[in-house]
Amino acid sequence: MRAAVFQGSNGEIAEYFDDLEITDPGPGEVKVKIHAAGVCHSDLSAMNGTLPQPAPCVLGHEGAGEIVAVGQGVTTVTAGDHVIVAWNPACGTCSNCRRGQPHLCVTIFMQGMGTAHFSRQGSPVFGFAGNGTFAEEMVVSEHGVVKIPDDVPYDVAALVGCGVTTGVGAALNTAKVEPGSNVVVYGLGGVGIAAVQGARIAGAAEIVAVDTVESKLKDALRFGATRGVKPDEVDKTNMELNQGEGFDYSFECIGLPQTIRAAYDAVRRGGTAVIVGAGRAEAMIEFNAFELFFMEKRLLGSYYGSADVRRDFLRFINLWKAGRLDLEGMISSRLDISQAQEAFDAMKKGEVIRQILTFGSPA
Repeated sequence: MRAAVFQGSNGEIAEYFDDLEITDPGPGEVKVKIHAAGVCHSDLSAMNGTLPQPAPCVLGHEGAGEIVAVGQGVTTVTAGDHVIVAWNPACGTCSNCRRGQPHLCVTIFMQGMGTAHFSRQGSPVFGFAGNGTFAEEMVVSEHGVVKIPDDVPYDVAALVGCGVTTGVGAALNTAKVEPGSNVVVYGLGGVGIAAVQGARIAGAAEIVAVDTVESKLKDALRFGATRGVKPDEVDKTNMELNQGEGFDYSFECIGLPQTIRAAYDAVRRGGTAVIVGAGRAEAMIEFNAFELFFMEKRLLGSYYGSADVRRDFLRFINLWKAGRLDLEGMISSRLDISQAQEAFDAMKKGEVIRQILTFGSPA
């Protein structure tokens, strides 16, 4: 079986192999034939140590495909169903699920992290985040897939599995952006562009997109941003739009202390700063005690777009079908799985919004 694997001691390198093996699905599990996998920055974060991950591991957690086998007791899907992979599924019974926060459930996620469904030359290989969409097939809990209509293209569906849900969900679910408000988004990768679209869908009047890469600023305008500016232009833009008072909402989609602080500073007194980017555990941000109470800003984390995947995946697909959520336009390139490292190289250069890996004949 073909796959892209991070060996754990080779730096930020995704190695291509064609000799991986996979287990059959056990009770409550399903096997998915992956047709399209999105390349997310979190995969790179697993390789550079920002996110903890046992290695070796098959990379990838954003994908869509077809159910090819089901284990004993599976009732929610059957062979032939088209599905999106939900990398952090809800168990439905834990305290987080019971209180209506299924995106915070980690029961199945932690079980998947510690289970190696792949192997190579007799040695176990894990799947990133318990998944491993950079392989022709993968085995996950039945809770980890969401059935979708057969007419949804796999590449479009794949994006919904992580980046779109994380960004759009941050605007609609976490921040609950109000119509007519002013928004600023820091970082214009796939998640940042999705946050721009989420703010547009919510009815924001002004959406300022911030990045250091000129081409990304132009891209953001296609997806609903009203302005694209460099970081050193934010204060000037704030003065023009808000008389210097600050934005109603900010979204940080990078995960760095300096941009998190900038996102907090950019919102008005009483405004909302949403931290979407996945940062390192040791990266620290400093606030003083006076500003936290006096400014009364809301500083919110947004994990997986605060989404209920069984509701929101289909909701975002409906928005796409209605022409209100541009998913095809987010796809910068389509590459064969053997070109996974090329995809990461392009990501690091800031050349792309989202890339799709496919599983046809070797390139």
